[in-house]
Amino acid sequence: MTIWRSLQTVADLNGNAAGTLIANLGILFTEIGDDFIRGTMPVDARTFQPYALLHGGASVALAETLGSTGAAMCVDAAEYQVVGQEINANHVRAARGGLVTGTARAVHLGGRTQVWSIEILNDAHKLVCISRITMAVIKRGSLG
Repeated sequence: MTIWRSLQTVADLNGNAAGTLIANLGILFTEIGDDFIRGTMPVDARTFQPYALLHGGASVALAETLGSTGAAMCVDAAEYQVVGQEINANHVRAARGGLVTGTARAVHLGGRTQVWSIEILNDAHKLVCISRITMAVIKRGSLG
């Protein structure tokens, strides 16, 4: 059973990324399953910290991109939108190159909040980062 209420395609998501942080970091949406969304990000000059390792902030940007996109697809987009309330990340392994792949899955889908867990793996399928994001669900037009 799918969790999506405002499902978009991978092509639509990637097409909407032009001119955003998502495109600047090279993030690509790659798969949407019944209960997850997945994407990749290169580990290169765009995402390095000064020691030629994946920057923790880049990992958080990938996690937030996947979690917030998943959250947005779980509400009726005509009536609601989602905004981030909190994000955290544990960086458990360095990445020096290749791609990292993030997979976001909902932990809680409530009427006012959503919680998503995002695992980011390296090319060897080893955990690089685990993140959790909490999203607020709000009525469209309620942001000042």
